[in-house]
Amino acid sequence: MPITPATATHSSSNGTVDAILLELVDENGVTIGTAEKLAAHQPPGHLHRAFSVFLFDEHGRLLLQQRALGKYHSPGVWSNTCCGHPYPGEAPFAAAARRTYEELGVSPSLLAEAGTVRYNHPDPASGLVEQEYNHLFVGLVQSPLRPDPEEVGATAFVSPAELAERHAKDTFSAWFMTVLDAARPAVRELTDTSAGW
Repeated sequence: MPITPATATHSSSNGTVDAILLELVDENGVTIGTAEKLAAHQPPGHLHRAFSVFLFDEHGRLLLQQRALGKYHSPGVWSNTCCGHPYPGEAPFAAAARRTYEELGVSPSLLAEAGTVRYNHPDPASGLVEQEYNHLFVGLVQSPLRPDPEEVGATAFVSPAELAERHAKDTFSAWFMTVLDAARPAVRELTDTSAGW
C-alpha cells in the first residue's frame, strides 16, 4: 500500500502494516468507535462507514471493475468502479479519491457526492456481512486506466443495456444493485439523458 498522509498512521516504523481500522457508526452515520476491518465484517457485522464510486466515460458508460481473485472478500465478482472504507478520521470524499487512484491508477474528474445508503448484505460465498453506511460518489474518468492487479482483475465500460446483459450472466457483488439504485439520481444528473441511466 502506498504511504500517503491518510495511510501513514497505519504503517509502523519497521515498514510493516498495522491492522486496518474502520469507523463504526450509528444509524445516523455518527462515528461511535472503531473496529479491525475483518472483525467488522464477521457475522452479524458491525455498522461501519464505507464509500462507493461510480465513474463514467464521455459516452455515459459506467466503469465496472472485477475484483481481483486474491481479495479476501468477494473475490472475482464484478462491482462498481471502486468501493472501500475511509480510515478513522478520513473524509469519505478523500478516501474515495485515494482508493480510486490506488486501485485503478486514475484520479476522477468532477467527483461529486451522491448521497448515502445504509444496507445489510450477507455474502453467502465468504460468510462475511456488509453492514454499511455507504457514502456514494459519481464522477468522470478521462485518462487511461492503470489497474493494480492485486486489486482489480478486469475492467469494463458498460451502457445500461450492456450492464443488464452482464448482470444476468456474471456474478456481481452483493451490494452492487443497492448502491447503484441509490446513486441513480446523481448518475442521471451527471450523464446525458441519452445515456439511459
